[in-house]
Amino acid sequence: MYRVKAFDRIRNLPRGVLPRDFRLNPLALLILAILLGIGVIWQLAAGLGVPPIELVYITTEVIFSVLLLMLFPSWGLVLLLLAGLWIGMFARYGGGMWHLTAAISAGYLFAPLFQMAHHWEKVVILRLGKYHRLRGPGIFLLLPIVDRVTRFVDTRIRATDFSAEKTITMDTVPVHVDALAFWMIWDATKAILEVENFLEAVVLSAQTALRDAIGRHDLSDLLADREQIGKEIREVLDRKTNPWGITILSIEFTDIVIPKELEDAMSKRAQAERERQSRVILGTAEIEISDKFVEAAKRYKDDPTALHLRGMNMIYEGIKQRGTVVLLPSGSLSSMSLGSVVDDLTQGKLPTGAGTPAGAQPPAGSAPASGNTAESPAGPEPHSEANNQNKGVKQ
Repeated sequence: MYRVKAFDRIRNLPRGVLPRDFRLNPLALLILAILLGIGVIWQLAAGLGVPPIELVYITTEVIFSVLLLMLFPSWGLVLLLLAGLWIGMFARYGGGMWHLTAAISAGYLFAPLFQMAHHWEKVVILRLGKYHRLRGPGIFLLLPIVDRVTRFVDTRIRATDFSAEKTITMDTVPVHVDALAFWMIWDATKAILEVENFLEAVVLSAQTALRDAIGRHDLSDLLADREQIGKEIREVLDRKTNPWGITILSIEFTDIVIPKELEDAMSKRAQAERERQSRVILGTAEIEISDKFVEAAKRYKDDPTALHLRGMNMIYEGIKQRGTVVLLPSGSLSSMSLGSVVDDLTQGKLPTGAGTPAGAQPPAGSAPASGNTAESPAGPEPHSEANNQNKGVKQ
C-alpha cells in the first residue's frame, strides 16, 4: 500500500493512495449495465418472470456493489461479490433466477477487463505478480484475476513544495527555507518497480539536499545566490532520481525566514549604512560648495564693484521672494556706498564712480565731467550724519 506521511508545511502531497487492481471507467460501467439488461431479457425469454419489486431490489444491490468496486477496485472484492450474489440468489429464489445471476456475474468479471488510461497516464501491468507490460494511453485489456494494474502514473510535470526547518547555515544562523521542486516521470516502469513510493522519495531527497546546501553556504550567499543554489540542488537530486525514471526540472526558493532578532539587527545595519552614505554625500557636497566659494572670492577680490552688485542683488532677491524688511549693519551700507548712490540719484547726478557709456549724453542739469579730473584719494564726499547712521533699507 502506498502511503505518504503528513509532512509539515507540505500541502500538495496526497494523504494516501489505496491499492487497486483495476479502475472502473465509464466504458466498464456501460458494459455492466448492458449485461444486466441482457440478464433480465434472458430471464424473461426463459419463461421465468421477474416481479418488478424484485427487479428493483436486484438493481439496487448491483449499484451498491459497483460503488464498492469503485472505492476498493480489487479482484478479491470481485470474487466476494460473486460468491455473495450466487448464495443470495439461491437462498431467496432457488434455481429460478440463475439466468439473471449468470448475467450479473459476467458483468462483474468482464467490466473491469476494459481499462482506459488518459493521454498523460502510463500503466504498469503485472501478471501473476511479475512485470508483464506497460500500457497507455488509450484502451487496453486485462485478464480476469491474473492481471492487475499497479498504478496509473501521471507523466505530466509536477510541482511539489518542501521545506527545511531550523537549519543552520555556515555562519551559524538558523533559517527556515521553503522551496518548490518541478519534476516529472519519464519512465513509469522504473518509477513503479525501482522505488516503493516515488512521491515520498522525491520529497525526502529534496529536503535532504536543501539542508545540505544551506549548511554549505552563508546567509548572505543564501539570500543573494538563490538561483545558483537551486541549480546545485537540482543537479544533486537529478543524479539520485534518474535511476528511478524521474528527472528534476528545477528547484526554486519561495521563502527564506530568519529569526526576528537577526532581522531587526540587519535592518538597523542597513539603516546605519544609508545614514553613513547620506553623510558622505553631504560632506562631498559641502566640499564642492566651498570650492565654488573660494573661486568666487578670487573673482570678487579684484573687482569690488562686482562684489557690491552681488550684495545688492542678494538683498533684492531676499526682499522680492519673502516680502519682508531686511535689516543690515551700517558697515555693510557704507561698504556698498548706498547712501552716496541715493544722494546722487536724488540730485539728478550719476552715482559717484559710475562712468557714462560711450556715446551717451549726461542727464539734464548735471555738469559735464572734465576729461582730466580725477577722484580724490579720500573717496566720496562725506554725507550728512543722518545718512551715516542708517540701519537698513526698507522696501
